[in-house]
Amino acid sequence: MESKKEFFLECYKLGIIKFGRFTLKSGIESPFYVDLRPLASDPKILKNLANYLLEMLPLDNFDLICGVPYAALPMATAMSLESYIPLIIKRKEAKSYGTKKLIEGIYQKGQNCLLVEDVITSGKSLLETIPEIEQEDLKVSDIVVVLDREQGGKQLLEGKGYRVHTLFNISEVCHILQETGELSDEEVKRIQDFLQGNHIQFEEETRSSYEQKLQAAQHSVSKKLLETALTKKSNLIASADVTTTHELLELAEKVGPHIIALKTHIDIISDFEYEKTITPLKAIAAKHQFLLMEDRKFADIGNTQELQFTSGVFKITDWADFVTSQVIGGFESLDCFKNVGVVAIVGMSSKGALTTASYREEALKVALSHPNVIGGVSQNKIPEDLLLFTPGVNLADSGDGKGQQYNTPEHVFKTLHTDFIIVGRGIYKSNDPEASAITYKTEGWNAYINSLEKKAIQG
Repeated sequence: MESKKEFFLECYKLGIIKFGRFTLKSGIESPFYVDLRPLASDPKILKNLANYLLEMLPLDNFDLICGVPYAALPMATAMSLESYIPLIIKRKEAKSYGTKKLIEGIYQKGQNCLLVEDVITSGKSLLETIPEIEQEDLKVSDIVVVLDREQGGKQLLEGKGYRVHTLFNISEVCHILQETGELSDEEVKRIQDFLQGNHIQFEEETRSSYEQKLQAAQHSVSKKLLETALTKKSNLIASADVTTTHELLELAEKVGPHIIALKTHIDIISDFEYEKTITPLKAIAAKHQFLLMEDRKFADIGNTQELQFTSGVFKITDWADFVTSQVIGGFESLDCFKNVGVVAIVGMSSKGALTTASYREEALKVALSHPNVIGGVSQNKIPEDLLLFTPGVNLADSGDGKGQQYNTPEHVFKTLHTDFIIVGRGIYKSNDPEASAITYKTEGWNAYINSLEKKAIQG
């Protein structure tokens, strides 16, 4: 291969860097603009680029290669072809049909994945990509980048423990272009001044504490949940998906001291009798100071929902502190829940669920505007005005073979800014539900505390 300098000049002929005045996505005016996508149109250059990038790396460390979409995808593909390291593809968004995967390809949990990026500026896009890859139980330790704009992204990622390998940086390429007469001394000085004054600094997004949310809470149930969380140092909601009164009451008694709420599906109790089921359940809840959450997932017109809520054998209105409801019936369908809090179903943890991005957007509009709604059930981050209840939490971080997808407490608090975790089989199917509840309580609380750590990031 030609020298690194000669290689860059070949790339430069494709128009990958332009100089002048350009307004970036951030709104900042930059004296240069970088677009490496033309490199994919020259097979020889793309092949040589792949080899230059591979030469910088300890290839034995990696089981997989993944390009950050979209510009780095052909680069990662070329690297895979040259190294025989398998490629996986990261989508910007999960498909709304078929498997709805975010990560495509063949891989095994625990494998180490090399990330490929074309240009690094603040590092923010990589910080968004890495958790999505790690959510598949893959490891990311190294990132290889074609061009560093020298605005702090490399330092940000290295400060978080990632090894960042860069082929070129903007100072180096400016020096090359200055030597060859492509850039004047004045232009180089203007670029240097820009870089010194535009070292991007941003504060990593943080979450509000329970104390802060309690101060802002309007609904009595929101306040009670947050007060209970602070008192018990727990954010754990146990799901009681059992089918007999005896199992329900036994579970409630065992886990009660460690939870802030017990989530029921009261209509699956085969021997339900109000006095034998609900009366003692309420007593246990009062004794151990937890709330009752009926996961009815109401999904009808307002009049029907009101009857389901207040009538029949279950009389949910008499005992539930808060309920879950779909918002498919619209704003007015939630008016009937006058004496309880409502948790809107914004997204479901079941694989292939129809709660797409567009549905979530419309559901959130209703949830944010209705006074009865205290929060949402979702696998995605939602506005902090709502409490976030995240189901499918399991320390095993794996599925159940029936479409249920699990998240670890660390992931949901760090990435989604969850407020409360909902744990089902990890507790009620355990040989020792109380011990499991203590474990989840501890893990959940520690994950919450860690998510509060506020760090000013140089990026």
